[in-house]
Amino acid sequence: QVQLVESGGGLVQPGGSLRLSCAGSGSIFSINGMGWYRQAPGKQRELVADITSDGRTNYADSVKGRFTISRDNAKNTVYLQMNSLKPEDTAVYYCNAYVNLYSGMFVRSDRFWGQGTQVTVSS
Repeated sequence: QVQLVESGGGLVQPGGSLRLSCAGSGSIFSINGMGWYRQAPGKQRELVADITSDGRTNYADSVKGRFTISRDNAKNTVYLQMNSLKPEDTAVYYCNAYVNLYSGMFVRSDRFWGQGTQVTVSS
């Protein structure tokens, strides 16, 4: 199967920066879109940013100009550089990927999630 492992979360003061990473491993043939979502306590999970396999990006209005998503296709890894962090950015951040994976003699497509990493912005 496929695993997505996130890293880079933590506690940061308002105005600070963090860089999240999400590495895919397992029976990966290729990865199409990748993205980051977040879920704050009592709220629904929301899209933060996503990126296509050829590098086109999309951002939530709330993070435009502060966050940058990027990916390294050779490493099956997606990154989220978060600058000028605000308390309202506090949430569990989840990595997401649409993966083409080996399945026996075939290749099939499926969507995978990481386990989540906590980001807390507080003084």
